[in-house]
Amino acid sequence: MREPRAASARMVPLDHLAVIEANGADAVDFLQGQLTQDVKKLGDADARLAGYCTAKGRMLASAVIWRPRVADGEVPRVLAMVDASLAESLRKRLSMYVLRAKVTLSVAPLRVAGVWGGGDASALHAVEGTPSAEAWSRTELPNGTWIAAPSAQGGPRWWWIGSAEQMQQLGEVLPSSADVDLIHAWRAADIVAGLPWIVSATQDLFVPQMINFELVGGVSFTKGCYPGQEVVARSHYLGKLKRRMFAGRLAQAADADALVGADIFQEGEEQPCGRIVNAARDGGGLAVLYECSLGAAGGPAPLHAGSPTGPAIVAVPLPYALPESTSPA
Repeated sequence: MREPRAASARMVPLDHLAVIEANGADAVDFLQGQLTQDVKKLGDADARLAGYCTAKGRMLASAVIWRPRVADGEVPRVLAMVDASLAESLRKRLSMYVLRAKVTLSVAPLRVAGVWGGGDASALHAVEGTPSAEAWSRTELPNGTWIAAPSAQGGPRWWWIGSAEQMQQLGEVLPSSADVDLIHAWRAADIVAGLPWIVSATQDLFVPQMINFELVGGVSFTKGCYPGQEVVARSHYLGKLKRRMFAGRLAQAADADALVGADIFQEGEEQPCGRIVNAARDGGGLAVLYECSLGAAGGPAPLHAGSPTGPAIVAVPLPYALPESTSPA
């Protein structure tokens, strides 16, 4: 994975991400009953993954959520960073269940950027204040919200969230570029960290455990009910999962966006055994997260993306252990 290695920090706009805001006296309670994460337990310096599922437990969205601190007398707010391809449809679907709850949902006029810290957090010498580099910690600074993203290699990195004006100001003190290769480098860093994102092409395909969502902290098994909770809990407590998400690399150059949601095949088989979850250009090839059966992942036959004769997938290790003993890497 090629990412910025300079001693100084660097910023790249992430316009493929958007932020949904829930605002109102019942914002926390409402989302507590909709998401896989325990929204009520989010602290002032926390951010966490959360999923939104159908009644059958299939994920319609993944999100990074947080609760901004509010002063006495102000209404609670919950923010959720999601893939921009599904932000508006997600807002509309959630709005259908508001009923009498005192909460309004909107796609917030906020920008998202990725910031690499170079060798360490102190590389952000030009930023007013130093954000925490501990994964999933949140730091509120005058120039915006900083959420430390998981990083499996290289230095620390953050999702930065703020207004367009704040982004412009930050771009004046940090090297900033919207270069497509840098955007893919950020997405590839998510893949190397084993962090899956649900996008429009992969909605309604995966139960959370199929993409390791509980292994990256996206599911609470002690909170109350939410859509699909019975299916997710049954998979956790009673069922032996037969499918998981793995990381891999395609040596051949290919269209990353076109591959997302595409089937994968074992060599010599005509029926698909899984799907591509996420893909990003990484040097001359592609980094991918793919979901498939444990038997196919651990079998001797190579896996191919898109068709039985498509680009071969070379398995690479995830940065966390899978509960099952079967692993392709």
